[in-house]
Amino acid sequence: MADKLLWKTCFDDLKILIIGDVILDHYLIGKVDRISPEAPVPVVVHQTEEYRLGGAANVALNIQSMGATPYLLSVIGTDQHGEQLIKLLENTALDTALITKDRAKTTSCKTRVLARNQQLLRYDRETTAWIGKDLETKLINKVVALLEKETIHAIVFQDYNKGLLTDNFIFQILKIAKKQHIKTLADPKKANFLAYLGVDWFKPNLREINEGLNLTISEHNPELPELREAAQTIKKHLKNTHTLITLGAKGMYYHTPKEDGLLPTEERQVADVCGAGDTVISVLSLGVAANLEIKQAVTLANIAGGQVCEKVGVVPVDKAALLSEYEELINKM
Repeated sequence: MADKLLWKTCFDDLKILIIGDVILDHYLIGKVDRISPEAPVPVVVHQTEEYRLGGAANVALNIQSMGATPYLLSVIGTDQHGEQLIKLLENTALDTALITKDRAKTTSCKTRVLARNQQLLRYDRETTAWIGKDLETKLINKVVALLEKETIHAIVFQDYNKGLLTDNFIFQILKIAKKQHIKTLADPKKANFLAYLGVDWFKPNLREINEGLNLTISEHNPELPELREAAQTIKKHLKNTHTLITLGAKGMYYHTPKEDGLLPTEERQVADVCGAGDTVISVLSLGVAANLEIKQAVTLANIAGGQVCEKVGVVPVDKAALLSEYEELINKM
């Protein structure tokens, strides 16, 4: 691996464009000490309420927490949740210049009811209709204008199937990125799983692999030959260079032109897996943009994804904690 101290500051000058669905994560936190007499459900007595950045906004927050500069392009509604999301972005010093408001859109908001650090219920409000051609063109022009003004080191597609990343939008941005030699990474979902033709890094989780390729790889005990075959199938369809499949508690599988392998995860006290995928793609994009060795970039992403699972709710990676655990790991090698 490269010098363990090299990457401590190598992210600071990087600029990453994140294109994807932003989500407002809403938490209602209370205590439970009885069952409702009206139905067999717990009665949650309200204690606190929180709003956090989710989806592509969480990717931007993670990239910022690692010292790099994120540019977030997305679409929200002209509603209360959209205003709340803009306020959160501004409060965390994230630029909102590339956020477009659309009256036809309902801002995605996931309300989670929690008690004793356990999720009891999730209630979603959103629209998932695909954006229209006019808005698509407007967003492409925003990307072009940004690239004329700033040196972007990587573009991340963060897809939650909320209607932003149409097949044509993906195709046009990948074409622009390829022409300008900008590295690209995609965190896909089922609806346009195989739309990322020519992307550099493709990062699905195992469920998305099974849905997108119509496979039945066990989530409890994935076998290396099955994962290798899935990665080869993806490469056949997408002509991508690298594939990273996240396996939850089983770690990650990476496939590159020169090597592949399984990276196990450290045993952890898992509190919440929400947002772990956002963290993985965030740290991976920085490692790729910084030209770290492949295994080093994947290892960093693996540790970061595990660390955020130890915390309740969607939270960004802690850079100091990530540095510390990574150094401990390579010192054992």
